[in-house]
Amino acid sequence: MRIGLKNPMTSLKVRQQLILLFIIMVFPTFILHMYGNFKAEQILKRHVTNAYDELNKQNHTLIDRDIDTVNRITNTIIQNPTTQALIPSGDESVIQRVRKYDKMDKLLAGYSTPLNGGEAVYYSLYIYDPNNYYFFAPKYQMVQSGVYFFNDHNKPEWYDEAIRKKGKGFLKLTESDDMLIRKTTLAYIRAVNTISEGNSVIGVLIATKMDKKIDESMQSVDLPGGEIYFTDPEGTVLTSTVPGMMGTKLELPDGVLHSNNHNDKPIMTEDYIYVSHFNEALKHRLIYKIPVKDLLQQQNELKRVIQLISIAYMLFGCIVVVYFWRSLMRPLQKMASFVRSYEPGKRVPETPGKGRNDEVGVLIGAMYDMARRLNALIHNNYKMELKQKETQLQILYQQINPHLLYNTLESIYWKSSLEGKSESAEMIKDLSKLMKISLSRGRDLITLAEELEHAAAYVQLQLRRYDYEFNVTWSVPVAMHHHLIPKVTLQPLIENAILHGVKNMGDEGEIEISADYGEDKLLVRVIDNGYKEVDYKEIERQIGEEMPSSSTSGYGIRNIHQRLQLHFGNTYGLQYSGGERGGTVVTVVLPTAIETEE
Repeated sequence: MRIGLKNPMTSLKVRQQLILLFIIMVFPTFILHMYGNFKAEQILKRHVTNAYDELNKQNHTLIDRDIDTVNRITNTIIQNPTTQALIPSGDESVIQRVRKYDKMDKLLAGYSTPLNGGEAVYYSLYIYDPNNYYFFAPKYQMVQSGVYFFNDHNKPEWYDEAIRKKGKGFLKLTESDDMLIRKTTLAYIRAVNTISEGNSVIGVLIATKMDKKIDESMQSVDLPGGEIYFTDPEGTVLTSTVPGMMGTKLELPDGVLHSNNHNDKPIMTEDYIYVSHFNEALKHRLIYKIPVKDLLQQQNELKRVIQLISIAYMLFGCIVVVYFWRSLMRPLQKMASFVRSYEPGKRVPETPGKGRNDEVGVLIGAMYDMARRLNALIHNNYKMELKQKETQLQILYQQINPHLLYNTLESIYWKSSLEGKSESAEMIKDLSKLMKISLSRGRDLITLAEELEHAAAYVQLQLRRYDYEFNVTWSVPVAMHHHLIPKVTLQPLIENAILHGVKNMGDEGEIEISADYGEDKLLVRVIDNGYKEVDYKEIERQIGEEMPSSSTSGYGIRNIHQRLQLHFGNTYGLQYSGGERGGTVVTVVLPTAIETEE
């Protein structure tokens, strides 16, 4: 046997199906929206980070160019004859020393002039003069550029480091005077050696205000809320676009400060993107610190716009669903409720939504009209059945009375011929009982007690009719006497039991009339111990025929069976079977809940 798969949706109501369908349609949209935003952020981070990485390299190149420019200027200053001649010596006169000093001071001041409106880099030369040959020159820096002579007591801290580097320039944070105020500045420091064979040390050339020069290059880059740091290899800030950060230790994620020139990769954290580039020759690093929030601000604005559009679309979708729900599903729900509660013959309410011309209105109107037509058909059919039953009952009773009267008169005739008038009088008395109960004041249903009295009168007539005896036993409890039964039901059955069962058995013949309950039904039995063979299947076939055949046999029991079914329904009637000790058992199946007719 083929078993089809059950659709799980059919176990849900239509409203639940629509809600589930709406969720199934909307949920993937939100998932795709979230996934799309996530991927868009990743792509934007990657592309923007790559762009800033390239910009960092170009910016660093520009800074390196500024440093290289300063380096070339220091080369020019170092190679200038005025610089090479500025060696403290006791062989010169004071006026010669003053002239050298003045000439060198003017040279440094000339290179310290700003170009093209930009920030100026101030150059100063520090010369070791332990013998104080240049006693007239300043020992401490008073202005931003100039020539300064010092001894062991006032030697700058960076002097020895510059000497050790043997003419190689480097960047270092130092203190310088700016309008007589000591300020921290980024300086480019380089030892000055003679270009003669001795290659002795003349002094140290320092270019201050390098932070301002580098700031110019860094300010040319616009980072959305970002910060730019120019650091040494240990992460000390040399200069920055953030005020107050110079000289501080920069806190950076692992991997930013420890990468080399060949492995400068952007590093992304939850809050920031770090883009760095390291100059191996000068040992400094340019770092971009870009907030992810500011970087994705434009994308977040677009995301918010899309979210607002999605929410508006969802609200619009809900409104549309509610509208169609009220327009389509409510009428269908009412129709479904009507179909579930409708019972044939029940009053049909007014058709809802009469003004609708769509398919739903046509369906609802057709359903209610069909129910009304069904009610009309049931009502008409009920009337027709009542008329048909009344007609059939009248015909059946009209057929019964002549038959009964004929048999009774025949019995009286035979008995009167053989006996005196006393017996005839008794038979006439029993006949009067028969006629009285048969008429029953026009009632079709009588109590079981009345029917038993009718049957007993008939048995007395039969016992007086025949010379031989047969025994009749009545086993009907008094508690069952109130039940109703169609009149003249037991008499034909007892008659058949006599004629076809015990007629020729004498006093061995036995007929028992009993009653009991079974499955909410009253079972009245007429049992005989006749010895003749009986075809019970043929009897069942004959009493079950709707139209009688041409044969007159079985007419009486068919009449009884049809009357029982006309009164009580097709589940009631006659049943034939064989007895346990032979003979025939006829069971009259009656209802137990029939009220007594007045």
